[in-house]
Amino acid sequence: MTVGGPNVWSNFSYGYRNESTTGWLFNPDRSKLILFTRNKKSTRNNIKISAQTYYANDHGEPSAIKSLSQMHLDNAWDKWHDLQLEGWTFEEFELPESA
Repeated sequence: MTVGGPNVWSNFSYGYRNESTTGWLFNPDRSKLILFTRNKKSTRNNIKISAQTYYANDHGEPSAIKSLSQMHLDNAWDKWHDLQLEGWTFEEFELPESA
């Protein structure tokens, strides 16, 4: 048996770090923002990302939800990069925890 031979199945991804998109993106005029989070119920082999789009108030805080979508990890990375190419910016922003 040779290491890495044709009959060996592996669940490892070599050279690719499979982290999820996480965080807030603001559109250029700061009227909308999208929160990307990993769906905690998704399996390790089928990671799903939730993208929650909000309208923003005058302070740049989420004021009302516009839409919610679920997508596979690769599609989420594509959307994340496409939005940044369109001028959306990453922000570290934390919502207050609800009681």
